[in-house]
Amino acid sequence: MGEDNLQKQEASLESNNIPKILRYAAIDIGSNAIRLLLCNVVYEHDEPHFKKSELIRIPLRLGEDVFNNGRVSYQKMQKFFKTMAAFKLLMEVFDPVAYRACATASLRDALNGEEMVKLVKRDYGMKIEIISGREEADLIFSNHVEERLNKNQSYLYIDVGGGSTELTLFSEGRSLVSQSFDIGTIRWLQNKVIKEKWNEFKDFVRTITHHRQPLTAIGSGGNINKIFKILGRKDSQSLSFGKIKELYSELKSHTIEERMEIWKLNPDRADVIVPAAKIFLSVMKAGEIEEIIIPQIGLVDGIVHELHEKNKLQYRVSA
Repeated sequence: MGEDNLQKQEASLESNNIPKILRYAAIDIGSNAIRLLLCNVVYEHDEPHFKKSELIRIPLRLGEDVFNNGRVSYQKMQKFFKTMAAFKLLMEVFDPVAYRACATASLRDALNGEEMVKLVKRDYGMKIEIISGREEADLIFSNHVEERLNKNQSYLYIDVGGGSTELTLFSEGRSLVSQSFDIGTIRWLQNKVIKEKWNEFKDFVRTITHHRQPLTAIGSGGNINKIFKILGRKDSQSLSFGKIKELYSELKSHTIEERMEIWKLNPDRADVIVPAAKIFLSVMKAGEIEEIIIPQIGLVDGIVHELHEKNKLQYRVSA
């Protein structure tokens, strides 16, 4: 996959036929879903532009097993292996110069998480890394959305997943503090978010945002992206605290089936979107944040950005 392409790229460089496009693949093995991003990095006027070729999402919900029973069940393991086999074939066709597969909260907590990683390596030749919460937060921050924003303002990056929430505070273009919490939508649905941890989470937000106002949030994850689409903002990349609160009140007043019908949500989105909105609102309230920017990116995008940083000089891509 990557090694064959590396030889082709080296031969291309030797013949002065410098490529204009680099291809990358990223896999996010989350607690709610597993995602594969196939991405092209196209150079125009010596500037890289990240263009998604395909994003495949499989709602496997590894967290349902792990947060209840401490391990992934045999049945779900088999589905996981089939998903990895399918992703490997897709990557072979796409032929990226590099890929990275990262597993987050569910496999971090699973008693058989390391065993699953070893079996995927043995049977499919794919390397999966079980990353820490801090590594997850750093990868999400690799998107560097803040570079396109006001350098004189402070921002709080919020990524809400199925098993954890990552927070990164940055100001004047640099990260000041980053933390991961075992608070996520699947844990919430299964009543695994205990009151003490929830209070610690909000206290942390209050502490790091103290004297940082005015503060703007940046939100990532499938749920905030869906909330953004539901509210139908075409003229802006941001939403107000009030707008999200109104939608949250309306969402939680309906059953899962009604949410699926009214807002055309998939079953695996119709249940988690309510706790996700609750988590975002709680962070914004604790940090006295009135606005959240939604660039519609996530962990897989951060993985691609990191891969490109490591490979761009090696391939010396030029327009």
